[in-house]
Order: sequence, then structure tokens, then C-alpha cells
Amino acid sequence: MAFISKLIPLNEALNRVDSHQKYTNTERININEAHNRILAEDIKSYHNSPPFDKSAMDGYALIAENTFGASNNNYKSFKIIDYIGAGNFSKKTVNENEAIKIATGAPIPKGANAVIMEEFTSSKDNILEIHTQVTPHENISPCGEDFKKGDLILPKKTFIRSQELGLIAQAGHDTVEVYKKPKVKLIITGNELVNPTKELNPAKIINSNQYTIKSLIESAGANVTLTHIGDDFEKVKSELLESSKEYDIIITTGGTAISKGDVVVDAVETVGEVLFHGVALRPGRPVGCGIINDVMVFMLSGQPVAAMTQFDIFARRYLVNMQGVDFKPEIVLRNSVMKIPSKLGRTDFIRTYSNDTQAKHVLNRSSGIIRSMVEANSYIIIDENSEGVLKDGVVKVLFFNNLVWGKY
Repeated sequence: MAFISKLIPLNEALNRVDSHQKYTNTERININEAHNRILAEDIKSYHNSPPFDKSAMDGYALIAENTFGASNNNYKSFKIIDYIGAGNFSKKTVNENEAIKIATGAPIPKGANAVIMEEFTSSKDNILEIHTQVTPHENISPCGEDFKKGDLILPKKTFIRSQELGLIAQAGHDTVEVYKKPKVKLIITGNELVNPTKELNPAKIINSNQYTIKSLIESAGANVTLTHIGDDFEKVKSELLESSKEYDIIITTGGTAISKGDVVVDAVETVGEVLFHGVALRPGRPVGCGIINDVMVFMLSGQPVAAMTQFDIFARRYLVNMQGVDFKPEIVLRNSVMKIPSKLGRTDFIRTYSNDTQAKHVLNRSSGIIRSMVEANSYIIIDENSEGVLKDGVVKVLFFNNLVWGKY
């Protein structure tokens, strides 16, 4: 029996998705593989950082008080008693009017309480002359300045960027517990679709969705396997059923149009449950969502822009949440440089190019014009209770780069 489609508000659709939210298990991985992953454990430090008082400069370790009064008109002399390179230390103690040459990052020797930069010195035959003074602790990074042994440095559910990766390593961890990447099956449907080619046969369309949607899935931290099937109900049904036994999520494109026979939607209804098909949304009205064997199925349009927008609104949210992050992309306010009409009862995601102060409306709203996504860097969001925005009116703007993982 064919599923009877009915448009529902966007918030209701999102609530239905959220009510079936699932989460991945965790795994321990080497930190070399941890970039752009989500921590599934608190990270505490095994060490002080730095682990000792260290020199912040190339120069000379000495007693600061011995430098007082030094200037360009009043040089002071010190005896150089040792040299400490990076990775080494000195067993000698610095006494009055003595100095040890030291490299950046090397441990401060006993007796010294400051480092004078090499630029303010001259030396010959183990005699150091200085022409400026330093204060106690100057140019020294104290032990534990960054964090101390046992400190909580990163909490569970932290998104691991390059800087977090460095912090984890500095704390002494070579492995971390993270949420597993979701396994996604991407099923592209459509008899008309072909791979990129210089010569296109009549009635055929290049299958761009296999590249855009696959890369969007990967940008949400998931692993993806791709299959292309024609508009064959039995084949689509079989692929959906088999995929539900192996993957965490299924995403399809095509076969969802409300105005004609819906191969994908009817197949999901046959082997599972359709949660909704049709949302008061533009672009992307025919988006659908279902459940097969407790596995979420997102049914995206065949139209490229609609599919990308539907992914950003529904599938990305679910995938990121699966990995322990509360997906909350940041929406900012900008003035619109032109009037933008909308329709009550429908949420509009309008492609736009925005800067720090204004949102410039991208004119072409067609859901098949991929170039409009290239020219845009954000969506203007007009909610269902608004009839649009006047010129110079304030609009909600969601930048594409804030969609990758949302706020974390």
C-alpha cells in the first residue's frame, strides 16, 4: 500500500527524528586517528605542562638581581660556566655573577631565576657582557603553567580539533576513547543518472548527488558506502532491507516526489515505517524519514540543492548527535539588502552570500541549480510564521561552515 503523504511543520518533523535518536558505541584509537572525532572520556593529564621550569628564550640563565643597573652605558660581566641545549640539563648551580647559556625549552638550572635574551648580550672566552637588566622569573615558563598533573584538561564530548589533539598529546595520552563513526549506506536512485562524462545521451542526467551527499556525510564524521539503483521497487526494497542489517543509518536520494509514484517511500513503508513524507519547507518539501529494523532512513530529493539542504537540516543533525555532540549550529543576525518574500506556513532556507553585516539574497531558488550553492556561503532562514523580510530588515543567517559540527 502506498504511503499517503502529508505536509507537516518543520519543527514537528525534527521532533519525530529526535524521538528516534540513537548513539554509536565507543572505541579506543591512536591519537593519530583522532582528528575531528568526539571524545567519549574525560582527559586528565599525566604530567605537569611544562614538566619543569623552562627557558622561554635562547639566552643565558642567571640571577636576576645580579643584572640590576645594567644598561647601554653600564655593562655587567658574568662568567659562563655551562651550556644547556634542548633535551639536556645542567648539574651545575648558578652562583653570584655566573651564567649558563641555555636554549629555548631547556630546564632552568639550580640557582638561576631569570633568562636574559641573547640579543642583549655579547660573549667572548666564557665571559658574558649584558647591557640590560631582567626581573626575577623573566623569560621563564614555570612548571605546570599550562596545566598540572591530574588536571581535567578536556571533558567528554569535546570535538577534537588540531589544538585539542596537541593538548591531549602534551598531557601524555597516545590513545583516546571516542565515539565510533556511524556507518552510513547511501542509496542513489534513478534510471536517468549516469557518471560524469563528456558526451551525455538524451534524457540522461549526470549523477552529482553521489559526490555531494557522500562528501556531506563524511563532513559529519561518518563512513559511507554508496550504491546506485534504478527506479525498481523490488530492488530498492531489497537494498533497504539488507542495508538495515549492516548500517547505522540509510540515506537515499530520489524517488520521493509527492506528485507521483514514490518508489523509495513506498519501499520503506513496505519493509518498515514512514515517520513522515513531506515537510512545509523550501527547498526540500518532499523529504521523508522512516525506520527499518530500528535503523533511521532519510529519504532526500533527487534535486541536488534540495538534497543538500535536506541533509543539512535533518541527516547532519542526526549523525552529529549520534557521536555525542548536541548539534546546535550558530544562527546569527544580519540585515538583508533586499526584500525577500515568503509564505506563511512554510520554513524557507534561502541560499545567500553574507558578510559581517549583510545578507545578499541569491536570486535563483530552483532546487536543481547547484551553482547557487557554490555562489552562496549561508542560508537565510525565514520561519513559517513570517511572510518574508523587508529590505534592510533583520534576518536569521546560518553559515555553511557553522553546519559542519555545529557549536561545540
